[in-house]
Amino acid sequence: MKAPRALKDIIFYHYDPSLAAAIVFSVAYSLAFIGTLLQFMRYRSWVWTIMVVSSAMEAGGYIARCFSGQDPTSQTKYTVQLLLIVLAPVCMAAACYIVFGRIIYHVVPKKARTFKLLWMPPRIITPIFVAGDVIALLLQTVGAVKITSVDLNAPDAKKQTNKGKTIAEIGVAVQLVFFGLFSIIAMRFNFTSRRFKHDFEQRITTSDEKYVEIDGQPKKLKRNWQAILLITNLASVCILVRSVYRMIDFHMGREGYLATHEWTLYIFDSLVIFPAIALFIWWHPSKYLPYMGFRLPKHAR
Repeated sequence: MKAPRALKDIIFYHYDPSLAAAIVFSVAYSLAFIGTLLQFMRYRSWVWTIMVVSSAMEAGGYIARCFSGQDPTSQTKYTVQLLLIVLAPVCMAAACYIVFGRIIYHVVPKKARTFKLLWMPPRIITPIFVAGDVIALLLQTVGAVKITSVDLNAPDAKKQTNKGKTIAEIGVAVQLVFFGLFSIIAMRFNFTSRRFKHDFEQRITTSDEKYVEIDGQPKKLKRNWQAILLITNLASVCILVRSVYRMIDFHMGREGYLATHEWTLYIFDSLVIFPAIALFIWWHPSKYLPYMGFRLPKHAR
């Protein structure tokens, strides 16, 4: 009978992790985090804290992966890098929900904020999707922790791993349902929002070549609010593609093709998610939206 291996002898990767790839994405996401943080501080866009946290998680995840790949028998290092990389895009989804909600209040007149426009009352569109995101985050956290904390020498290791995989799959499924619906609503708004262009132009009180003032408010904004809507849609597509990848990854399990071939992680997660952060650095929401505090002022609701 084969003796069980000690935990320190168990390798948590089914391939030889690439240190070079981990370093490249560590640097890329660290620069993205710095850019996000600087813009956050420059514009004091407090509601954008969630994107600062998300970019920090991505950077931390790939830095942790550099160390984990060099010490593949360390369960702690493996768990840290996995959790950060898996959960960061879930937080990014919340950032997209928040920005879209602020776009609605910025562009759509009060009388036009109807159920028909968005398939749900506009005042609950951000809370309901963020609530779904929190549920998805918790389920994926529990599932990922359960998967990585299984004692592979235990007789019920496979059962426990499958249990964790099922919980994580449910978490990703919840995210896909909520985020899929959100993506449809947000993309549809590209077309339905055209009817508000004239009303928006009428609210401009001061303008120059680059910036305008809306409703007499002193903050100067870029006129082309459609740009931030487009960026939100593009980020949503990136997160959606990555979520589908993670769903398949969890379903196939630790012995599946995706879990045993490292290139799939870097193509369908690392590379796909990076634009969701980088695009918002250049097209920062505060350049287009007047209120990026934690709460909207009463007159803007």
